[in-house]
Amino acid sequence: MTRPIAILAAAGLASSMAITPAQASSPVEGAEKRQCFWTRSVTNFAAQGDRLVNVRVGVRDVYQFEMFGPCMDIDWSHQIALVSRASSSICTGLDAEIVTNGPIGEQRCQVRAMRKLTPVEITALPKRAKP
Repeated sequence: MTRPIAILAAAGLASSMAITPAQASSPVEGAEKRQCFWTRSVTNFAAQGDRLVNVRVGVRDVYQFEMFGPCMDIDWSHQIALVSRASSSICTGLDAEIVTNGPIGEQRCQVRAMRKLTPVEITALPKRAKP
């Protein structure tokens, strides 16, 4: 069962959801730990072109989603839905799908990869790309 979660672009709408993301161990020895978060912890988003979406989780964490292909008009969207395919948490890009309404109707954008940005990377984001 998939669960869509609406993400509103207005910053103050979900201010009290500061939940630290859960970390799951990678099955590969020596590999990085996967960074997981609950979809209910998402508070904002900002598109960076038509293939990247930065999502704020809680107060300080930002995850970057890379699409398989262009997600038309996402950089003009005021609201998106982040759909988790497996459960209410997202640990990899393949766990997620981004849904947006454009001028021609609903558009489903398949996520290829996801990564948690470092504080330095978040600071370096262009102003329009910061969620």
